[in-house]
Amino acid sequence: MKALLPVFLSVLVAELGDKTQLATLLFATDQRLSPIGVFVAASAALVCSSLLAVLIGSQIPRFVSPVMLRAGAGCGFIAIGIWLLLGLRS
Repeated sequence: MKALLPVFLSVLVAELGDKTQLATLLFATDQRLSPIGVFVAASAALVCSSLLAVLIGSQIPRFVSPVMLRAGAGCGFIAIGIWLLLGLRS
């Protein structure tokens, strides 16, 4: 149960302001669509994408060690950060 809060907060913060949330916001502005319907559809989509992530993520350690996964993810985030910083100069 203790691990659920960090997962919840990480996903919540990661999703704030992303293109999925913005698309949902735009759908909600359409007067022809029910706000409840938009909420249900967007929630179902997030559940399905999360299910895929969990199913795939739970199988990756069979092929790659968790230490290598963390190192790869860390290097990837650092590379993206450097790329963004270099791109800001142009």
